[in-house]
Amino acid sequence: MSAHPTSQDRLSAALEGRYTLVREIGAGGMATVYLAEDVRHRRKVAIKVLHPELTAVLGPERFLNEIELTANLQHPHILPLFDSGSADNLLFYVMPLVEGETLRQRLARESQLPIAEAVRIASDVADALEYAHKHGVVHRDIKPENILLHDGRPLVADFGIALAVQQAGGARMTQTGMSLGTPQYMAPEQAMGDKAVDHRADIYALGAITYEMLTGEPPFTGANAQAVVAKILTTDPSPLLPKRRSIPAHVEGAVLTALEKMPADRFGSAAQFAEALAGRGAILPTSRTVVATIRAGDGKWRSAFLGAAGVAAAALALAAWGLTRGGAGEQDTARWDYIEVNDSSGVSMNSPALAVSPDGNTIAFRENLPGGRLWLKHRHELDTRPIVGTERATNPSFSPDGQWIAFLADGRLKKARVRGGAAVTLVDSALGGFGGAAWLDDETIVYVAPAQNELRRMNATGGSYTVALRDSTFGGDGIGNPVALPGSRGVLFELCSSGCVTASLRVADLRTGKQKVVLEDAMQGWYLPTGHLLYVRRDGAALVAPFDLDKLEVTGGSVPVLESVAGGAGFAQLAWSRSGTLVYVTGGALARDNMIVRVSRSGVASVVDTAWFGQFKSIASAPDGRRLAVGVGVGTSSLNIWVKQLDRGPLTRLTFGGRDRRPAWSHDGKMVAFVRDTLTTGVVIWRAADGTGGDRLRVRLPAQAQEVTLSHDGEWIIVRTDNAGPGAGDLIGIRTRGDTIPVTLVVSPFTELHPEISPDGRWLAYTSNESGRPEIYVRPFPRTSDGVWQVSVGGGTQPRWSRRGDELYFIDATRRLVSARIRGVPTFEVSGIQPLFSVNDFTIDEFHQSYEATSDGQFIFISPRRMPGARPPRVVRVDNWFSDLRSRLNQ
Repeated sequence: MSAHPTSQDRLSAALEGRYTLVREIGAGGMATVYLAEDVRHRRKVAIKVLHPELTAVLGPERFLNEIELTANLQHPHILPLFDSGSADNLLFYVMPLVEGETLRQRLARESQLPIAEAVRIASDVADALEYAHKHGVVHRDIKPENILLHDGRPLVADFGIALAVQQAGGARMTQTGMSLGTPQYMAPEQAMGDKAVDHRADIYALGAITYEMLTGEPPFTGANAQAVVAKILTTDPSPLLPKRRSIPAHVEGAVLTALEKMPADRFGSAAQFAEALAGRGAILPTSRTVVATIRAGDGKWRSAFLGAAGVAAAALALAAWGLTRGGAGEQDTARWDYIEVNDSSGVSMNSPALAVSPDGNTIAFRENLPGGRLWLKHRHELDTRPIVGTERATNPSFSPDGQWIAFLADGRLKKARVRGGAAVTLVDSALGGFGGAAWLDDETIVYVAPAQNELRRMNATGGSYTVALRDSTFGGDGIGNPVALPGSRGVLFELCSSGCVTASLRVADLRTGKQKVVLEDAMQGWYLPTGHLLYVRRDGAALVAPFDLDKLEVTGGSVPVLESVAGGAGFAQLAWSRSGTLVYVTGGALARDNMIVRVSRSGVASVVDTAWFGQFKSIASAPDGRRLAVGVGVGTSSLNIWVKQLDRGPLTRLTFGGRDRRPAWSHDGKMVAFVRDTLTTGVVIWRAADGTGGDRLRVRLPAQAQEVTLSHDGEWIIVRTDNAGPGAGDLIGIRTRGDTIPVTLVVSPFTELHPEISPDGRWLAYTSNESGRPEIYVRPFPRTSDGVWQVSVGGGTQPRWSRRGDELYFIDATRRLVSARIRGVPTFEVSGIQPLFSVNDFTIDEFHQSYEATSDGQFIFISPRRMPGARPPRVVRVDNWFSDLRSRLNQ
């Protein structure tokens, strides 16, 4: 054993109490890396220690002063600096421990990466470089060893370390025999020792890395470092296409431009390099194509490049002239294409799932899988990529600059950078699905409140909100799908009754805080740069009508422009960009009607009656399990209750009020209770299930009623009041005989939904957002103040008791039906939780009970009708759509 302590021993002793060194995990030309435990924060970290010989010539003070400049870099693709210091004459700095591998390890294993992935990694690194360069920091040692891959996403490490070494050590670096930078990735000016190295050296290094990811080797290789440097200074890099023919020409052109020997001939910024890789930058795709062609031919690339640049400059001038004549793409013919956005799952059809970037080059979509994420499809890339942290996302929308995507997930409003990085939560309480958000031109976001009764507005960077719209005349109708008007003038939005039985397209004037109707029975609307309103009807037809942006009203007749646009209650799967790109989902096996399905505990669904379908909005199973009360109808004065004999028996109309919904059976199966929509008061009516006799008024409350349920002993009627009124939805009990004065069961400032009495009459289950998100709670009944238990954890809605009362079902935050095993004697207790199946294929109304538990242990759901022989949904992209639109308007 050596009598002299090692560097690890010295560092371990010096850092005792702060960090515990575990083992060495790597070494390089300037430093050794150790796995360590951060004692104070109880986390694993990586500590990098400069080699003693390097430390000796640097001196700690200047090194630490320089490295401090990099500590403030905060970017999703930059590995942050936790700590730095000097310990026993050793210079060290501390970084997070990243689970994954370096890009060097990935290249050693695979040699060449898939083209789309190589471009994505290069673009993400370019984004990090752009951020650092704008903060005055140049890396100077970009290489595969300094790019860590975490879940496939790159993190640039050692940012500014080479600068700190150079500034602190200066000319004394030659004493160590070390050089700054790695030869294969050094820019020519860096290899020559030029002191005026700037951010373009990083762009060169990233170009060399991208070259290697695509071809399997760096642009220059040699027997030793001197040989490599000699080639960098005297030789042009070989073209990429002869090495790999599948590389797009614009990608090759971008890489070769980044590798230009003169800094002035490279991209002026890392962002320009990323744009060129994507084929959408201002570095002229014509020039890149010519570069690739000429180099592959006779090697006379310099003159060809200059000539191509001149051609491209002329092209830009023509493009600018075209823009002054009326807009991008206006002079071109519209092009219609079916596109593939995902090989397996496709686009979700359960909620708004599409967005298009302002430049029209990127489509964001929600995949059609349980807990699905948002994905990005770039125009010039074959593969799609997921956005990290967007599980269970809905309602995507791009920021006006196209750099961010806002979305709703788990009751929260979030945003994520298009180029990658962690999702950021803006608001902990917002409504997705029929709700949504609109990103305005002034960098504010308007979103729907959880109770669906108001629009709120906040800065896109976060902070508190203000109420943009609240209108007491909405009654029990809900607000959804806000869409921004230009200049932050206002927002279009949908106002729907439950299930969008009645619906209207409206506009909120953000100057006055008032709203008005734009069109009745329209499902969603957008204002176009042509001065028209685009909207979609229930039948999937899209139309445009002239719209006055000052008066906020339609000023003329409508013209059909699209047909068979897919959608759901209150929304259409359609998005467009101001550049003239239109994307929508068409076709599919879904009709506008619904059907009733019986679902086993394993999630296997079977249609109750294949010949029976319609506009079903609510269901209730009779105690004998042989009849089903159904709310049927769409549109004003057309909603009534019908009774279906299961499975294939007759369907009989029970009510004729025109606004009758939310049926519930009496304990003996002889009566059906239901809510009659008066828009002002809460009215519950009973009617004999066999249709005899007339309506019997059982409840009238000052607040509008939204849901009704009956106790199994027939003694109680439980009503949930409107969530848009004071108290945001309360639970009220009314006895069926004796003292019938309403009794408050659960009254709070929060939203209570979905009341359900246990079969033995001892427990009241319901949904509440008192914790900040919807959860399932249970209270003793009728003495609800005697206790409360939270059943769900992490989100839950729509409780339903099993017929024996030993299970409480609910839908969790991932849209799975879950069974909670219940022990109710002597007190309430949950003995276990078991997920059953996903409910993504069924119609779920967030604010009303959407399924039934039957006596045989199965479930009844409403499901979109699937048309035999219909094609699966397909995504259509239309380029230069405004040209087609103008042609239709001129006709």
